[in-house]
Amino acid sequence: MSSAALERQIRPIYDALDTGSNKSAIVACNKVLKKHPNNDLVKALKSLALVRSQKVEESLVLCDEVFAKKPTDDSVLAAMAHVLRALGRFNDIISMWEEAFRQQPGNEEYGAQTFMANVRGSNWKAAQQIATRLYKTFQEDRYLYWSVISAVLQANDPSTPAAMRTILYKLAHRLIESCPTPSVLNTDRFHLHLSICYELKLFDEAQKLLNNEVGKAICANNLSCDDLRRKIIKAQGLVEEEGKRSKELITEKGDRNWLEFLAVLDAAFAPITLPQGGAPSDSQKESATVSIQSAKEVFARVAKLDGRSDRSGLLAILELERRSREHKLSDDPSKLVTLLKQYFETFGDKACCFEDLKPYTDIQGEERQQWIEFLQNVPISFETTEDLQRVINVHKHLRHRLSPSEINVDSEQKRLKAYVSHYEQGLPLGYSLPQTELQPADDLALLAGNAYINLWSLTNDQSHLQAAASFLEYALLKSKHSFLTRLILVRIYRLLGAPSLALEHYRAMQIKQVQHDTLSHLLLSRSSTFSTAPAGDLTYISECLEATQIYLSNSQETSEFISRVFHAEKYSQIPEFIHFEERLENSLQRDSIKIEYLRMRLSHEAILSDLIDMELIELKFVFDRLHYDNRDFDILPEYQPAVSKSLNEQTFLFGKPDGLGWLSIFLKTYIRAFQHASDLDETVEDKLLIGDRPKQTGNFDKALSLHQRLLQRDEAELCELTSEETKLIAFATALADWLEPYHDYARPPPAVVLAEAAKQNELKTGHPLKGIQLPPTNGANGQQKKEEPPAVTEPPATLLKYFEEAKTRFESLKQSGSVVELLQVATLVQEAFLLFNVETLRFKTPSVIKINKFGGLVPSFKSIRTEAVAVLKTISADLLTLSESQTSTDVRNSAVDNCKSVPTTLIDHDFGFVLGKKIVDARKKALEGAGKGLAKTAQQYGTA
Repeated sequence: MSSAALERQIRPIYDALDTGSNKSAIVACNKVLKKHPNNDLVKALKSLALVRSQKVEESLVLCDEVFAKKPTDDSVLAAMAHVLRALGRFNDIISMWEEAFRQQPGNEEYGAQTFMANVRGSNWKAAQQIATRLYKTFQEDRYLYWSVISAVLQANDPSTPAAMRTILYKLAHRLIESCPTPSVLNTDRFHLHLSICYELKLFDEAQKLLNNEVGKAICANNLSCDDLRRKIIKAQGLVEEEGKRSKELITEKGDRNWLEFLAVLDAAFAPITLPQGGAPSDSQKESATVSIQSAKEVFARVAKLDGRSDRSGLLAILELERRSREHKLSDDPSKLVTLLKQYFETFGDKACCFEDLKPYTDIQGEERQQWIEFLQNVPISFETTEDLQRVINVHKHLRHRLSPSEINVDSEQKRLKAYVSHYEQGLPLGYSLPQTELQPADDLALLAGNAYINLWSLTNDQSHLQAAASFLEYALLKSKHSFLTRLILVRIYRLLGAPSLALEHYRAMQIKQVQHDTLSHLLLSRSSTFSTAPAGDLTYISECLEATQIYLSNSQETSEFISRVFHAEKYSQIPEFIHFEERLENSLQRDSIKIEYLRMRLSHEAILSDLIDMELIELKFVFDRLHYDNRDFDILPEYQPAVSKSLNEQTFLFGKPDGLGWLSIFLKTYIRAFQHASDLDETVEDKLLIGDRPKQTGNFDKALSLHQRLLQRDEAELCELTSEETKLIAFATALADWLEPYHDYARPPPAVVLAEAAKQNELKTGHPLKGIQLPPTNGANGQQKKEEPPAVTEPPATLLKYFEEAKTRFESLKQSGSVVELLQVATLVQEAFLLFNVETLRFKTPSVIKINKFGGLVPSFKSIRTEAVAVLKTISADLLTLSESQTSTDVRNSAVDNCKSVPTTLIDHDFGFVLGKKIVDARKKALEGAGKGLAKTAQQYGTA
């Protein structure tokens, strides 16, 4: 058959893969392979279709077959790259391209692909060597710069020793100097050259580059290069010279870049080197006074010239006075307040006024009193949006500077009435706006929301939260796209135990892409508390899966973006892309969602060895990672007094954060439990692991074994747990300590586990497992026990008491009205029972008990299980009763009254009734779902 005919037969395979029709692609591949059984391209394409169809074992057979032939055909290499990437075998991708390039050293494309494969794997040393080889072979300047940036990235890698870092930068500098084309001819090459000079403190060379006319033009038009120029200037101690330059730009060219103002400010205080707690010398004072006065004159002229058109001048004067105070050079104690008043009078009708002045209002005593009196005397008017904005700024500043004595229930209720009243008066200014616009009065609604939450914090009375929900829901009717209002409502509804309403607002925000990493904590933090997965409701499980799509996209797409940046020679962007990928790949939120998803999954799916093995391997990878906290808390509309807890802290579920400490504790707990229940040890994992084992990037003592690390408990970690979570962890630890000797004794040796895995693989694919040599085994279970089994001991008292004590705590909470606390106790009792079932899974098989002589364990398991099931059934019945009580007239009327209690005529009976009913129904649904879930769990695992 001609190559054209063969190509016509292969084309449908590509079409099927492109459209996601993997089954059709497999069928088409089989047809071609009947006629051409040795065609590597078709085998690679079939392998790709199989792995996309989740038939990994079958895909591996074909993949390994083609890989072993060391292909050099472009199409085969491209298809194999896709297969290996899907299998997580990134090291094999590198090996494949390296071998192809070795066989065809004159193929420039293969060399570039080899370089990019190393880039995707962050193998900077190998990438630098390949780039150097490409430059020597093909004499293209970009390959030399690829080598330079690879050396720089290797130097910046956390695993690179400090001594090697300098050597690598010197290598990069030598390579740049060897380039026949000057770096100034390309902006990004110029930036790379400058950054190397900065790291090596080659300031003379850097100045030659910067003082060149081309260099000046680049810095004038490129923010990255200009930022680097400023760092070099500062490192050289040329702050005063830079200040003179910036003064000229500000005064003569009208430059209003805030960086230029900062340069003038830095120059003004350059003569002073102030020791900690000390005062400047007389000579320093004299020199600084002159430069400060000069800067003040410049800023004053700018402020006068710009008037209301630009804020830079007045802000610079404020910053100048603040720094003068810090350096003990201010001679007028009322100057700062005077400047604050001046700024407010000029820009008090701008939305930015509060954030602009916030850093300068940390004043006490007489100054604070003057500032407060000034704000209180600002005229209240609602004639224009500017007047309304001025009123809003007055409220924000007055609230921000409240003293502890001014924060109490009565005063907070007075402020709340003012916020609501002024919102009502300001609302008509936005009546004519289209629905896509925000209302000018929205910030007053946010202030009211902050006040209501503060009242709840002071009184622990949930009626304030319900009233807050009512007022903010009304504000959303008037301003449908108020993102910040929805943020507060998500937090409030979680505190009220109405998760379905929180989910409704979270989904309405339509967060996308990387926002899932920064904002999903608002909904998914401790979300297993609200999960009704045991009852068959997979809503929160689906949200977890949706939120993790960004991480899958990152692993598949960001490395390709980095490759494109290399090809485009955007060297200033490469470190940023790599840092972005690293932060996303090692996201704290990603792995917190993973733990929450796992907790929900265990309550929904049957606890089997396959699930445990898969989760164990993944959790161990997570445990070895360095974690970055990318969660955005600053986005919450923060208008609480500076002396009190922030809005974020006040609205933490159960009053506790769930950061790295929380994640670490739960990882340790589940890894240890899964290790006990699994037959996999590191030897077996290494043999059966399909993809590459991720690098250990975590900051931990490498001398400690995994088992030792799992037993560690840090006080900072425990501080992030609620009291109920602490009790759960204590239960899980006691359970693991008790059963660990029996697991270690009963676990079959690696050879037996591998033999079973090989047998299953051969039955499934018809091929033996690659690279596994199985020694002969003896005995009924492939092992012989030489030592005596550990003596059976009674379970610790902690295990026997946990469930009964949990029931007691639940009983005491029933009258509190706190749905969310009831849900926490219930779901954690259920989780403890599920962990018990994980830990005892190995001992469900009678033969394991008999062979290992563990007959004495069974009665202990039975007693704990019986107690746990009884408690689960009791709590389940109580939850169902409580859910029904939510429909009572008293409960519903109470919720309606709370929703109507907002001090405004805007919220009528119908609005309060509808919202009150929604809150009650949402709480009923949460309680009912939890109750049914506990009952199902008790039934499913009620017998051994």
